[in-house]
Amino acid sequence: MVNADIEGILKTLGERLRAQRKSMRIAAGSVASAANMSRQTLHRIEQGEPSVTMGAYLNALRALGLELQVVGGIRTELALGETGTGDTDTVRLADYPQLRQLAWHRQADTVTGQDALALYERNWRHIDHSTLTPSERDFIARLVMRHGKGALLV
Repeated sequence: MVNADIEGILKTLGERLRAQRKSMRIAAGSVASAANMSRQTLHRIEQGEPSVTMGAYLNALRALGLELQVVGGIRTELALGETGTGDTDTVRLADYPQLRQLAWHRQADTVTGQDALALYERNWRHIDHSTLTPSERDFIARLVMRHGKGALLV
């Protein structure tokens, strides 16, 4: 039996894979072929089925030009998600230097937590990881737990 938290993470991962495929306007058969799997297996991945191997999930990610990265340990992220301070629903850009740089084009001084997570995920390769402050690292972990269901998709 699979833990309910794991099921939620896999479902979110599958939804994001499907959304990426749709946004790129690529047919499921083409992605499946590029990932060396059947179209049915890709469909099961997009549904977040836990019986599909992790290797198949990673092949689907790679076929879509995505990469999965584990940030911190699960216990660390859970602890931050449960006991961390700071609101992740409305985020002041000025509080997080890397996020502020990623959101340079936005006129507002705040973003939603979901928007902040999307900015981090979409632009992860542009972040200077050596200058991430501990508070911004903790903030990212809280965003991942609250809005990303435990998975940072970068």
